[in-house]
Amino acid sequence: MTGDGTIGKACDVLDQVAAFQRPVRFAELLESSRFPKATLYRFLQSLTNQGMLSYDPDRQTYAPGLRLVRLAHAAWTQSSLAPIARPFLDTLSGETGETVHLAQLDSGQVLYVDKRNAAQPVEMYSQAGKVGPAYCTGVGKAMMAFLDEAELNKVISQQSFHRFTDKTLASEAALRSDLELIHSRGYALDDEEHEAGIICIACPIRTPGGRMLGAISVTGSTERMNFDQLEAWIPRVRRVAEQIAAEAQAWRFPETRPDGQKDRIQAT
Repeated sequence: MTGDGTIGKACDVLDQVAAFQRPVRFAELLESSRFPKATLYRFLQSLTNQGMLSYDPDRQTYAPGLRLVRLAHAAWTQSSLAPIARPFLDTLSGETGETVHLAQLDSGQVLYVDKRNAAQPVEMYSQAGKVGPAYCTGVGKAMMAFLDEAELNKVISQQSFHRFTDKTLASEAALRSDLELIHSRGYALDDEEHEAGIICIACPIRTPGGRMLGAISVTGSTERMNFDQLEAWIPRVRRVAEQIAAEAQAWRFPETRPDGQKDRIQAT
């Protein structure tokens, strides 16, 4: 929960409504809310009046409102890599026939901003819009390995180190050792560390100046492939990461010059 005054509390209520992933009744919200009944009701009313939530009087349920949807769409198109990376993800997914993920770091966690399913889909945790752990996912480790020391220390301090499988790197020491290896070879592996039976290779997406933008991965199931097969795609995944970074720098993530001004590559 946040503590940024009224705005922070209202955002907590929005998060709570969204977490149900379905229209939710007041009584359900009250059960898990940190706010008293009257306070929760007041926030719900205010958020509904502002269009951030919608209320169905027949079912007596709350759901994310159209204004919130418009803001989310604006954030997705203006702040995330997803619109820029979309054609590259489509191509890579078609070439590999496997699941392709695009992710960015958000408060020390992995935010999946886009996903392309395999030709033979495998059920897994990741979905666009979901947040996952950084310390035991390929995309998370690929990004962490190339952060500067101060930022890396901050991100590591935000990890829970919960053991999801027998192969989860469940300590800071184990993670740092793996990150050193990832940095030296330029890509990350997820060896069933988050989900049993799921393996992946991942490469960071960085501007030529080293700014971390995100990561891309190719993910498969151990039932039909192994790391030798996955690692054969590393040069292609690295190339796609470079292409996304170049496109992103040109359109949305310009580098900053020493004088503080931003260089923007003009698209032709």
